[in-house]
Amino acid sequence: MTTGGDPILDAYTPAQIAERIEKAGVAKAKLPLVPMATLGVLAGAFIALGACLYLVATTDTQMGYGPTRLMGGIAFSLGLILVVIGGAELFTGNNLIVMARCEGMITTGRLLRNWAVVYVCNLVGAVATALFVVWSGMLDGAGGAVGEHARGIALAKAALPADQAFFRGILCNVLVCLAVWLSFAARSVTGKAIAIVFPITAFVALGLEHSVANMFFLPLSMLAGGGPALGDVVANIAVVTAGNVVGGGLLVGGVYWLVYGCARDG
Repeated sequence: MTTGGDPILDAYTPAQIAERIEKAGVAKAKLPLVPMATLGVLAGAFIALGACLYLVATTDTQMGYGPTRLMGGIAFSLGLILVVIGGAELFTGNNLIVMARCEGMITTGRLLRNWAVVYVCNLVGAVATALFVVWSGMLDGAGGAVGEHARGIALAKAALPADQAFFRGILCNVLVCLAVWLSFAARSVTGKAIAIVFPITAFVALGLEHSVANMFFLPLSMLAGGGPALGDVVANIAVVTAGNVVGGGLLVGGVYWLVYGCARDG
């Protein structure tokens, strides 16, 4: 219920955001299998589309490291905007369901069911989109520079030491879940989009690691040829996933529940 103010500026308070995210977590955890799986595939595809835009936007820009990454981050924001406003189930954002679990509104089984189904379906959506990208000839853009850029990104990700990949995963999902948190403050589509852009731009520009984005970038280079070995791909995604869970589930969801859930419960 609005208070009669400007729907863009009249944001929900942090305490109200916490309650809204808990209720959303219950709804997500109780989704039937087919809608949950379908929305999970869509989210994987949406993040992959944002990654495609990032890939093209950052190919051969001649702008320098910082400006190029900043522009790429803005482009990549498309993915989470599609997820949040279009409606889809994204594993990294769903780490916030921890708040509903901590509040006792859902069981651990419901939480893990959502994570497992959505994670696998995000992978399906991301890899399917990678296939479409390869078949479309998009990687031949700029005289093949787009494809070379994609391979370079994948090889760099696969070569990350496990400890760096883990901590980059933590920091990444802190920002992703903060983007989702801020979007729950907004009362309009415009407000949600603006709330998402800045944290997502930051995580991309800082070179952090997002498990679902890596489900697109790493298989894309393998499908196109010349990418990293399968073992390195699996290892990277597994370590980044663990970091994402810590960052989103513990450092955002858990911390905000301590602040607002515990206070509410007395």
